[in-house]
Amino acid sequence: MGWSKLHAVSLLSMPSRTGLKFSLSVSVKGTAAAEWDKNTWPSLEELARNHPEAGVHFQGTEIHNRKKDVGSVTSTWFAELLSPNPWWESLFPDFKQIPKEELREGIDNATSFTSVCINTAIYLPWLVSQCLKNGVVFKRAIFKHITDAAALGVHHSGKSADLILNCTGLASHKLGGVSDKLLYPARGQIVVVRNDAGKMYSVSGTNDGSDEVMYIMTRAAGGGTVLGGCYQKNNWESQHDPSLAIRIMKRCVEACPKLTDGRGIEHLDIIRHGVGLRPVREGGARIEKEKINGVWVVHNYGHGGAGYQSSYGCSQAAIKLVGEALAERARL
Repeated sequence: MGWSKLHAVSLLSMPSRTGLKFSLSVSVKGTAAAEWDKNTWPSLEELARNHPEAGVHFQGTEIHNRKKDVGSVTSTWFAELLSPNPWWESLFPDFKQIPKEELREGIDNATSFTSVCINTAIYLPWLVSQCLKNGVVFKRAIFKHITDAAALGVHHSGKSADLILNCTGLASHKLGGVSDKLLYPARGQIVVVRNDAGKMYSVSGTNDGSDEVMYIMTRAAGGGTVLGGCYQKNNWESQHDPSLAIRIMKRCVEACPKLTDGRGIEHLDIIRHGVGLRPVREGGARIEKEKINGVWVVHNYGHGGAGYQSSYGCSQAAIKLVGEALAERARL
């Protein structure tokens, strides 16, 4: 079957725009996820260099590590990121160790390099515009079972779909026909402020709890600065916790005095608070094909907090599976 005759439906669960992502590979060396990260970087670099309208820009980055955080929820999440010699350092020509004498008290080692930062409030609509330009038709619907998306009348052609791409994220936990119980949320909370940090910063952990962390990212195009955060496993709460917000702001101001010119958190100009539920999957993201009720389905979900940084690599892997499924369908 030729691509021109393909009737496909992609089930999407749009990621939240309340947060902001940056391309820092935290995937473990030698895994498929690391390969997805590696294959995504050239596309993000290209967007930052040549397409400012996409909301992706270059930004200096510092990753700070405290040895006492080893074993905590956040240091385990950041394990590869915190390595003094990570597998991905060759992707960044200015990657270097920060001299010990330049580090604040309590930090054992740190690295710096120039990465990219994604303003999702701009990037997601830009992606939609690229899809529309290439003939994609968007529809909103609620399905109880994944194969409902292949039914007559759902596709704009009036025909049933030949293939379904399942990109529903955390919704795959309950979606009929999938019901993946390996999926769980890792709750994140942020504060968006107008203050400028100048760089992206992250620290391996905090003194406030094993699942709390400190990171700062300044968005392109006047999008403000994101202060975070936490990594609360199996927490489905969608509303922000005011006490956690205070801890987040205190940690960020302490780590980056430039935010308030050395003053307290009362000098942070708050835009809003945000909460996001990262779609984490035990054992890693699911990128595979299967036939459900006679319809081919290609799954691409469960990327946790790495959805943006692995996006293009994951898409390449999913496209390969689409080709395999269509080839098998053609033989039948």
